[in-house]
Amino acid sequence: MLLIPAIDLKDGQCVRLRQGRMEDATVFSEDPVEVAQRWVDAGARRLHLVDLNGAFAGQPVNAGVIQRIAERFPELPIQVGGGIRDEDTVQTYLDAGVQYVIIGTKAVSTPHFINDLCMEFPGHIIVGLDARDGKVAIDGWSKLSHHDVIDMAQRFERDGVEAIVYTDISRDGMMEGVNVDATVKLAQSITIPVIASGGVTNIDDIKRLCEVADEGITGAIIGRALYEGTLDLAEAQKYVQDNDCDGE
Repeated sequence: MLLIPAIDLKDGQCVRLRQGRMEDATVFSEDPVEVAQRWVDAGARRLHLVDLNGAFAGQPVNAGVIQRIAERFPELPIQVGGGIRDEDTVQTYLDAGVQYVIIGTKAVSTPHFINDLCMEFPGHIIVGLDARDGKVAIDGWSKLSHHDVIDMAQRFERDGVEAIVYTDISRDGMMEGVNVDATVKLAQSITIPVIASGGVTNIDDIKRLCEVADEGITGAIIGRALYEGTLDLAEAQKYVQDNDCDGE
């Protein structure tokens, strides 16, 4: 199972939000490239970058920082989300060295967009489904749609996406633990990989996810727990390797 450190970018800085609220941001570093280096040194095999400004603006805002990170680590798979609403943006990120782009709001509001992207950029498209009580949230989590998260995931699987990043937004940044049951339910409903996000707090959460990795949960995005020190990435990596919970 991939343990994927999150680097959330706001105004060029590395921050963490609580439940997606831009006004509730904690700045952890003014040098996101240095932060990326820290996680790579600790053994990260993939990075999760989010352009928070972009998610609200509907277009990239922190693309320059993302490009610098991709250039620093050309061999490291990087997945990027936030404000990706057209093909040109996808192409720009892939050209910069990003491996995967994560489509959120546009995937829900214009579902055929995903089908088009998967045909144009096969193997590079991930959909991020952010949900509360089983319903998908959009526009930087500011709005709750009427769409059922499992129905949407099944549709995107048919379109050919590489994976689903599933976030329980009621837990994101709150250090309350992963919603394992909801994540497993989603993973069991599709055959493509599910990457868990939101609520990872300590090694116990990693252990719980490892127990269900064979349901199709192939990764976990970790944010605030790394920055506040309640989870040590190197220790968590060792646990995953020692227990062979690779989600395959």
